[in-house]
Amino acid sequence: MRSLRNATAIITMLTLLFCASYGWAEEEKPSADGSLAFLSQYVWRGYGLSKDSLVIQPSATVSYYGFAFNFWGNLDTNFFPTDSAQFSETDLTLSWDKSFDKWNLGFGFIYYAFDGFGFDTEELYGSVGWDVILQPTLTVYRDYARDLKGWYINLGLSHSFPLPMNMSLDLAGSASYWSYDDINEVNDPTKGYSNLHDGLLSASLAIPFAKYFTATPIISYTFPLSGAASDLIGDTSLDGNDNHFYGGVSVSIAF
Repeated sequence: MRSLRNATAIITMLTLLFCASYGWAEEEKPSADGSLAFLSQYVWRGYGLSKDSLVIQPSATVSYYGFAFNFWGNLDTNFFPTDSAQFSETDLTLSWDKSFDKWNLGFGFIYYAFDGFGFDTEELYGSVGWDVILQPTLTVYRDYARDLKGWYINLGLSHSFPLPMNMSLDLAGSASYWSYDDINEVNDPTKGYSNLHDGLLSASLAIPFAKYFTATPIISYTFPLSGAASDLIGDTSLDGNDNHFYGGVSVSIAF
């Protein structure tokens, strides 16, 4: 309940802020988009956070003058171990992005409400991307709110192949390094964790339809990048696996 109240308060505050900004400069109009994804598993940074169930992930974003506010959620239709439908996570992100020539810079704040796992946490992040072939993007996250304080560093590459009828085939991959200041959940609580962590490969097909909608089938594969990561991911994932192959479809709207 505390997470829900916090989320509601933040959403209300930011909605009023965007509305006020719109009133101050009527010549500038905010943009908005939303999506609803249906996936065979929820995987976050290599960890399998669902087991043998369909997950439904709604997302909504409002953007204005480079600033954006995003709501994202994960509804597990058969949450383990309760075997009942549950919103296991709600994330709120406030971000700012700006492009300079071929460089893209971004900064943001993420509030994670892990309702299904009994804790909340917060991160700050910064990213820099280079608008060249493979679109390399480096993003650095800092968790500062819990015992799991530390750094998560992710390097991503992607490429889009245009297809007939405004469709596109989008390929992406990433590799990460994760360093905890200390980690109480695994083995010896006095020991930290600093290792190459997870890799991700994904392929998606964007299929526009109607005027504002896009359907996107997607498949993804995640895997550990070190022996320590394999042990940690396998011990922490709900399905007990250190690698995950999953997929589904997302339907999005933008206007």
